[in-house]
Amino acid sequence: MRDKILMCSPEYFDVKYKINPWMDTDSECDREKAKEQWRTLKDILAHAGAEIKLIDQREDVPDMVFTANAALMYGNKAIISNFKYKERKPEEQYFAQWFKENGYDVITLPETMSFEGAGDALLLNGKIFAGYVPRTDIVSHTLISELLGVQVVSLELATKSFYHIDTCFCPLSGGYLIYYPEAFDKYGNQVIEANVAEEKRIAVTEEEAACFSCNAVNVGKTVVTNLTTDRFAKLLESKGFSHIQTDLSEFIKSGGSAKCLTLKI
Repeated sequence: MRDKILMCSPEYFDVKYKINPWMDTDSECDREKAKEQWRTLKDILAHAGAEIKLIDQREDVPDMVFTANAALMYGNKAIISNFKYKERKPEEQYFAQWFKENGYDVITLPETMSFEGAGDALLLNGKIFAGYVPRTDIVSHTLISELLGVQVVSLELATKSFYHIDTCFCPLSGGYLIYYPEAFDKYGNQVIEANVAEEKRIAVTEEEAACFSCNAVNVGKTVVTNLTTDRFAKLLESKGFSHIQTDLSEFIKSGGSAKCLTLKI
């Protein structure tokens, strides 16, 4: 079965506020360049075999392009995000409407419980690995486990720069994992090591993490990332993956890259 991926064209993308350490409102965003980079990513994913679905961006939400934060998807269920920051709150209704119109079972969490979708909850080996502290409340993990009937493994995100788990933790096909150990505390690393065999773990360096190498999109045996190091590319290829790099520099200005721009549905 082909992967279906939801994306949102950056018609109104910009850095208008600062809600993570990567964002700088003084940095000029080249929207035409962003559109070109987004189209290239979309074409790469389609060529790799993914079916791309689109949602229109609304003018009042420049970060709506980061569809990874729309919801946590599990089968036909879409658990809609409760964004922590008011700047992204309007996205919730737009994404919920799209999922309803496209036949998904839309689930909402209590408004007081912040949760940021597939940016903070990723499926690996039949379990959901979920990040907490910067943007998602850990109390949401118990409710999500009950709603979906799936074990949720909670991982505290230990640095401000890696504010969503998908910036430092990326499950791949075959049970492989790209991750940045320094983004987790000692206990978090022990949990990862207990759940993922050593030969399946692909640890990135500080330089590679800063290139958003963990913020990757996996379609079959293809892994797509922002521009990164030769070391990382060779390591991925040694594990049997085809690695494609594409420039996503405009989106990194807002703290996102390939994975942030996509949501597998």
